Parts: sequence; structure tokens; C-alpha cells
Amino acid sequence: MQFIVFILLYPFLWFISVLPFRLLYSVSDVIYLLIYYVIGYRRKIVRQNIQLALPHLSKKEQITIEKKSYSHMCDMFLEMIKTMTISEKEIDKRFVFTNMEVLSDMEQKGKSIAVLMAHYASYEWAISLNKFSKLTSYAIYKKIANRHFDKLVKDIRLKFKAVLITTRETIPTIEKNYRENHLGLYGFASDQSPQLSKTHHWGTFMGIETPVHTGAEMLAKRFDMNVIFLKVKKVKRGYYEATLETMFDHPKDVPDYQISDEFLRRVEKQIYEAPEYYLWTHKRWKHKKK
Repeated sequence: MQFIVFILLYPFLWFISVLPFRLLYSVSDVIYLLIYYVIGYRRKIVRQNIQLALPHLSKKEQITIEKKSYSHMCDMFLEMIKTMTISEKEIDKRFVFTNMEVLSDMEQKGKSIAVLMAHYASYEWAISLNKFSKLTSYAIYKKIANRHFDKLVKDIRLKFKAVLITTRETIPTIEKNYRENHLGLYGFASDQSPQLSKTHHWGTFMGIETPVHTGAEMLAKRFDMNVIFLKVKKVKRGYYEATLETMFDHPKDVPDYQISDEFLRRVEKQIYEAPEYYLWTHKRWKHKKK
């Protein structure tokens, strides 16, 4: 059954991926109308999240951000499909790194690197960072149930020199590389809500007390990895700029949870600058501290 679903959907995905960007975004506009106005996909969650995180804005301003966020989400979903066939030249034009010297300087320190980023702007195309690194690059992801689509996603990532590892494979992979003195570049998107049973730290995010993912910090400390923040800015439709910000180069000396809290401060700054490019569909503030 998995293979049948894959065979039926793959031609459609491939067709979308070869569309010129002008037509791709026309399709995105239609999908936006369906998702937002007809289906209403997670609209209650998005509205609640925006109201909680941005209470200083008027109701009209919040609704404007809500609509823009759905439009951007549809764009990003189709851009992800476009990655199937996009050329290296095209993605280099559309996803530009402003200061690659930061990565080069970090690599010369002889340590593995943890790259922290948010579900903001184009976190999918950020995978192109890997082709500029001298280190083996690992992208951490949640395994797709359909093994054929899972393989497709892995093959797409391989175009950018990235090795996909599941969340379960993360610690064993990093531990093995550390033991064998094999340096790696590890990508973490740690801005969403962890399982409450696995929560070790409560912090504030957008002024709200909430459980915080501390896995990236824990691994950076345990395996002495330098820490970089990847800030992505949407310049215009289909075009992004990414800036690498050095966070910590001696993580073992940093007080517990300071790395995680500092990461959230930087994510907040991104959101306040342009909240419409954040992924608001996740139940980020579903847990309350007892």
C-alpha cells in the first residue's frame, strides 16, 4: 500500500517541482485560499498562538499576520517540493549566506559544530549550508512512516551533502563520531515544544513560561561542540538571506540552560521583526507549569 501511494503521488510532486517559480507561486496562492478559507487548517491554533505571543498588537494586525503566515507556509511547502529538481545555481541565487567566514573560522577550531535554528522563513532551504562545509553534515529529522517518501526526502538532502539521521539516531551518531574523532556539522531546530515527560527546563518564549528543548545544548556540552545560530530573513517571495551568528565556542563552560535560553532570545528577535514568517501551526504553548 505504501508503494501504491508513493507511485500515485510522485508524478504530481515531480510536476509541481518542475514548474517555473512564477507558476509555482500561482499554485501556492490557490492552495492558500483552500487551506485558510475552505479547510481552515489549524486556524484556531494559529490564532490562539498569535494572540498569546503578540498581545500588544491589535486584533486587525493579528489577523493580518495570521493570513500572511498561511500564505508563507504554502509557499514554503511548495518550495520544499521544488527542491526535488532545483539546480544548485538556482538555490544559490535564492538562498544566500551573508557571512560564510563565520563557518570557516569555526571549522578551523577543530571541533564539531551545532547549528541552531528555528522553524522560521525557509528552514527547508537552509539545508544548502551543508554544501559549503568541510565537515560531514547531519540533518536531524522525524522519520516518515512511508518508507518510499522517507527515501525520497533523504535523496533530496543528499544533493546538499547532508546525511539525514532520525531523532533516535542522533545521540548514537554523535557519540560514535566523537569517539572516532570524526567532526560533524549538526542541524537542530529546537524552537518547538518538547514532550512534557522529557522536559528538563522551563523558560520563557515570547514572554510565556513554557518547556524548552535542551537536547542541542546537552549534546553540545557533552561532546564539546561549538554553537552557531542560523538567522534566516525572507527578502521577498522566493528569496532568503541567512546569517551565521557565533553563540558559544566553549559550551562546557556555559551555565546550564543558558545556551537554550539564548537560542530562544534570538528566535524571539526574528519573530518580532517579521512574525508572519514563523510556523504558528504548532501547539507551542500547550503545556502549563503546575
